[in-house]
Amino acid sequence: RSCSEAAAASTQPRTCGPLVAEPNPGPAAASEPTADPRSAERAVQIIQQATGTAPAEVRRLSGGASRTTWMVELGRSGAEPEAGMAVLQVASRPDPPANSDAAVQALVIEAARARGVPVPPVLASSPRVVDPPAGVPIESWLLMSHIEGETIARRILRDDTFSTARTRFTEQCARALARIHSIDDAGVLEVLEPEDALVRYREALDDLGHPSPAFELGFRWLEAQRPQARRQTVVHGDFRLGNVLVGPDGLNAVLDWELAHISSPAEDLGWLCVRAWRFGGPGVVAGMGDIDSLVAAYRDECQTLGVDADVDAQSVRWWMVVGTLKWGIMCVTQAARYLLDTGGTHEHAAIGRRVAENEWDLLELIR
Repeated sequence: RSCSEAAAASTQPRTCGPLVAEPNPGPAAASEPTADPRSAERAVQIIQQATGTAPAEVRRLSGGASRTTWMVELGRSGAEPEAGMAVLQVASRPDPPANSDAAVQALVIEAARARGVPVPPVLASSPRVVDPPAGVPIESWLLMSHIEGETIARRILRDDTFSTARTRFTEQCARALARIHSIDDAGVLEVLEPEDALVRYREALDDLGHPSPAFELGFRWLEAQRPQARRQTVVHGDFRLGNVLVGPDGLNAVLDWELAHISSPAEDLGWLCVRAWRFGGPGVVAGMGDIDSLVAAYRDECQTLGVDADVDAQSVRWWMVVGTLKWGIMCVTQAARYLLDTGGTHEHAAIGRRVAENEWDLLELIR
C-alpha cells in the first residue's frame, strides 16, 4: 500500500459496528452512498466467485488511493448457521510491483501465520499474474477474515480503552517482528526480492528532480555509516501504527503486507521508530516505547525461536534515518502526483507539506 493510503487509513476506523444499509436491488446491498456502483457490483462478483455465495452486504471503507476496501457480511450457506464478517481489498493499477500481487501477499500472510504472527486468515485471493503486459491495469484482490481492533493512532495513543495495550505494545511488536523475520518458507523466499533502500530512493529522488540539500546530506551520512551487511530476512516493509490492529490487550493483527521484501531485519524495527509514525506520542517506538526495550524483547524472542537476532540499537537507529529519508521522498512523490496532474488528489497535495518536516527530522537525527 502506498504511504498516502497508509496515512489515510491511519485516521480511519477498522472496527466493525452494526451495519445499516439502504435497500438496493440484487443479492447484496452496498451501504456506502458515495461508492462507485460499478465497484460495488464488482466487489459482489468477487465475493460470490471466491465463496460460492452472494454476500449479504458490502460496505465500502474509507481510505485508499489505489485500492478499495470493503467490509463484507458473507452470505450463509446451508451448512453455516451464522454469517461471517470479512474484509475485501481490491486494487487495479498498471505495472504493479510484484510483491503487491494479492497471491504473493496471501502466501506471505499464511507463512507468517504459520510462524505465530497474529494475522487475519486469508479466505481467497486473485491468482498470481506473471509478467503482466506493460501499461495494462491488473486487478488484484484479497479476501480475509475480519478481526476486531483499532487502527486509528490517536485513539490507540490516547484513549483509556488502550491503556493496558500501550504498556504491552513495544514488546508485542518486537515478538511479532522476530517471528516475521524467522519465516523460512521456500515459496515465500522465492517470490520476494531483495531491496537496497538507498539505491531505490536515490533513484526515486533523482527521477523527481526535486533538489533537497537535507536529503543529500542524509544520503551522504547513511553511506558513510552503513552497517556491515549481515543477515537478510523476510521483512514486512511497512510495520507501524495504522497497519496493525490493536485491542484493549494489545496487538491483535498485522495488516498490509504488500511491501514485504528481503532486507535487514533492523529495517522493520527502524521504520516503527520513525517520528512520523509516533503520531505525537512521547515514546520513540510508535509513540509508546523506547529502542532499548524493543531490541531487548526482539533479541529475547529470537533466542526462543532459535534464530540469529543480528539487531542492535545502533542498526535500528541507522534504519530510523533511512525511514525518515524514505518517507520524506515519498511525500515529494505524492505531491508530484497532484502537481503534475497524474491522478493525484487533494490528499496527495496535503502530504507534500510534510517534506519539510522530514527534512528537519533528518537533520536532527544526523547532526
